[in-house]
Amino acid sequence: MARFIFVTGGVVSSLGKGLSSASLAYLLQSRGYKVRLRKLDPYLNVDPGTMSPFQHGEVFVTDDGAETDLDLGHYERFSGVSAKKSDNITTGKIYNDVLKSERKGKYLGKTVQVIPHITDRIKEFIKNDSSKEDFVICEIGGIVGDIESLPFVEAIRQFANDIGKKNALFIHLTLVPYLKSSDEIKTKPTQHSVKELRSIGIQPDIIICRSERPIPLEHRKKISLFCNVDIKNVIETVDVRTIYEAPISFSKEKLDIQVLNYFKLKSKKPVNLNPWKKITKIILHTKKEVNIAIIGKYVELKDAYKSLDEALTHGGFENNVKVNLVRIDSEKLRASEIKSKLKNISGILIPGGFGKRGTDGKIEAIKYSRNSNIPFLGICYGMQMAIIEFARNKLNLKKATSSEFDKKGLPIIGLINEWTKDGKKIKGTETDLGGTMRLGSYDAKLKENSMIKKIYNKNLIKERHRHRYEVNIAYKEKFEKNGMLFSGLSPDGKLPEIIELKNHPWFIGVQFHPEFKSRPLSPHPLFSSFIKASKNHK
Repeated sequence: MARFIFVTGGVVSSLGKGLSSASLAYLLQSRGYKVRLRKLDPYLNVDPGTMSPFQHGEVFVTDDGAETDLDLGHYERFSGVSAKKSDNITTGKIYNDVLKSERKGKYLGKTVQVIPHITDRIKEFIKNDSSKEDFVICEIGGIVGDIESLPFVEAIRQFANDIGKKNALFIHLTLVPYLKSSDEIKTKPTQHSVKELRSIGIQPDIIICRSERPIPLEHRKKISLFCNVDIKNVIETVDVRTIYEAPISFSKEKLDIQVLNYFKLKSKKPVNLNPWKKITKIILHTKKEVNIAIIGKYVELKDAYKSLDEALTHGGFENNVKVNLVRIDSEKLRASEIKSKLKNISGILIPGGFGKRGTDGKIEAIKYSRNSNIPFLGICYGMQMAIIEFARNKLNLKKATSSEFDKKGLPIIGLINEWTKDGKKIKGTETDLGGTMRLGSYDAKLKENSMIKKIYNKNLIKERHRHRYEVNIAYKEKFEKNGMLFSGLSPDGKLPEIIELKNHPWFIGVQFHPEFKSRPLSPHPLFSSFIKASKNHK
């Protein structure tokens, strides 16, 4: 039977519950245990798929096609375990499931209530698909005291009673602020946060104290006394220089040891921190640097491209170089400014996105990259922009566009059932993905003697997708005659997955999102190759 670890937060949001959970998962795995991570989000959206990046950050996509919270990206990158649909749920999804059951008469006319019906559904989610794991770590979004999170907190209280307290552990992450004016560290916010948690019926077993400065022993003793937690289980986490130091920091504090002690378990093998030490050394001490421009419309919000940022950093690990990310707002980028703004740039990346806003700047940047031999990587929407740029400026198809934002132009990019061939519309079906979103892992067949084939060193790859619009395969021959190779296609040959320029040092566009599968201990080959090319660019 799996043991369950519940991670809650207090005082303020964005303290690092996801990073703490992911670090603990790595440490437990390193000691020989199987771990699964889950996120329970208290917002009413059914999933993050329709939420603005400015509000929510990136939407992370799993192999099985779930649109999930970005914390699942942290989980995957640190634990190495691919997330599933069953690893993320929202209040909206919970209520939706319960109401559907009520409409079908499942409750036999009973009054449907938060307790027990909502809490029972939450408990079902927690326990589902967990039979093969030694530990299931469940992070509760938001902070204790928020009205939105109350059903989740009540559900995990009930769940611990259902399975027996010896099989459940509560970790509470809280802020211990430092007041510069008085040169004091304050424990009251932590005390009140734990008081709030205890009032709901949950006594934390471990308290993780986030602080910008080391917490003196006397303050830790105070937290231990007032929060009724053993001093050994008051774990400090001082702000790290890089997130990749987190597993090292938690190991020093013996977080994993205390978890194993609670469950009366022993380590099966010594923890291995060498990979994280190596990564940290590269980030903090390497003198070699490379500047990569990320040109998009959400650059003001760092979390909007979280997985992408991390994947580029991973590519730096592989090449022993520090990657400096230069964020450029595509909406404000003018053709006359391209040369000056990209003066010290060694690589250009156009990320995924949607809508017309900012497309002109992206297209101008791609044109500059193509003509100046600067390494270029286009991801999803970025690949589609590269297709449009090439069609307009190389094939002289001036009206080339995407039907996503222009219904009157030539649909080089469009939904399959919008495409025309020989003057006739191509009718799509649900199986042909016409008008639907392509989500999750799909196969792509790579062309022999192509650059992408050398990068992957495989004939067939699997990558994660999140898009509705596709490149029109009808133009393939015309593109290839003029120097743009369609080097990766869907196995049936109908959907372009990868493009590259024949006479360019490194110019690749992919319809999928490779950043979702990159991990610090296993960098994605596409990002490793892109950073290598950028590093060598003169």
